Amino acid sequence: MKVYPYRRLTGNVSWRVESAQVKPEGESWEDVESKYISTVERVLALGPDEERPDWSQARLRLSAGLPAKAVEPGGPWQNVKVVAVLTERATNTRTAVELSPVSADGREQTAELYIHRCDLLDRASLAVHVVATVDGVQGRVIATSDAEWVVDVVEAAPSLARELDVKMVGFASGASRLHRFKDSPWLVDTTGRIPVVRVNTDFDGLGDLVGADGGSGVEKTVRELLLTQMCSEVWTAVFHSAVGDLEIEEDGTPVFPHGWQGEVLREMLPDMYSDREPEDALREVHAARVGTSATGWGELQPRIHFAAARRAGVPRTLSTTIRDLERLSQGDEA
Repeated sequence: MKVYPYRRLTGNVSWRVESAQVKPEGESWEDVESKYISTVERVLALGPDEERPDWSQARLRLSAGLPAKAVEPGGPWQNVKVVAVLTERATNTRTAVELSPVSADGREQTAELYIHRCDLLDRASLAVHVVATVDGVQGRVIATSDAEWVVDVVEAAPSLARELDVKMVGFASGASRLHRFKDSPWLVDTTGRIPVVRVNTDFDGLGDLVGADGGSGVEKTVRELLLTQMCSEVWTAVFHSAVGDLEIEEDGTPVFPHGWQGEVLREMLPDMYSDREPEDALREVHAARVGTSATGWGELQPRIHFAAARRAGVPRTLSTTIRDLERLSQGDEA
């Protein structure tokens, strides 16, 4: 748990994206249909879609509600303000807007946030912070919303989940940078906006096995086990990539990254540390990685592999494979 040298606001800071509009270059504003806004997953999808023209600017209508204690007269906070911040790591873009009170007591606040399409490359994270003057010090953050919204300019459907990008390519016959990996069945690339798995079609029989839909019972069993092993390696690779891309606050506290890196960490950390909150688990992993923890980075690897195997469904698939092989063996004996 992070400790602050001043009093913080307790209670829920509720907020949401009420609506959105887009503006094509030289044209008027158009409403974004509700099907592109998921209030459940908190995702606004502004990616290319045949039903929506290309846009150069977007306008988001935001609303927030403060706990009563935030605006109580004589309270410990003065000049309380609510600020929404849009952050996109791929372009290092940060856009902020201050919300304005719309209720007599000042608890209900709204704002319009403007976004330029040229500033965003992939997914941006939108969060709300409450700042105030505390003990004479201005601009102190006294609360941050637990929930973040995602503004996705790549996908047209609003969803937090993204399918893994799998590409079939020959390592020996393909690009020269792949030649040295010609004996590897697949590679995981985590340098792009989403992880990519490149399956080596020059690996004898692998392309046909992975891409097949049918086949004998043995082929199906081997294919499922192979794909599960591939997924396990992908989870391990993306975890290491995500941990290596952490932002660190001034006091040394690691912050969950945005995009798929943050999603991976939030998925795997509960399996690695079932008795800790995700923020505490992230601090432990970071400390082990930089050598400031009694737990070494090497000692952390079994936890990573356990979490990766569990996310990939290795235990379930392996148990099914063993049972299938036993049945096939009994059938041969008969």
